Amino acid sequence: MSEFQYTTSVDVRYQDHDTMGHVNNAIYVTYMEEARTGYLRDELGVAADDLSMVVAHLEVDFHRPVQYADEVEVAVSVTDVGESSFTMVYEVRDDEGVTVEGETVQVILDPETGSSAPVPEAWRESIRVLEG
Repeated sequence: MSEFQYTTSVDVRYQDHDTMGHVNNAIYVTYMEEARTGYLRDELGVAADDLSMVVAHLEVDFHRPVQYADEVEVAVSVTDVGESSFTMVYEVRDDEGVTVEGETVQVILDPETGSSAPVPEAWRESIRVLEG
């Protein structure tokens, strides 16, 4: 299990559930996205309208479903920073523990050309301080 430096609570909405009463599998990706944008905003000081990046890789491992929860906790941490990309890992948890683990790789884009661009130095420094 990874050490997670950032966690956030995400509301589970009625519409998140499928006909079996489980949170639909696609919704977990949205929960991870909410945690990712929260991490970038709260820990790196990046406003949503200043984000110019795409998810280039997404991996999700389902351990068990979330059923009828009011909220889940999503833990997120940056595990690697490359030249133009960085990797984040996630745990989605309910009252009984970890339900889903995930990983994403984000690629920074130059907003004018759409080509990959270096991870901003300010982000690198904030990640070094937070993640150790």
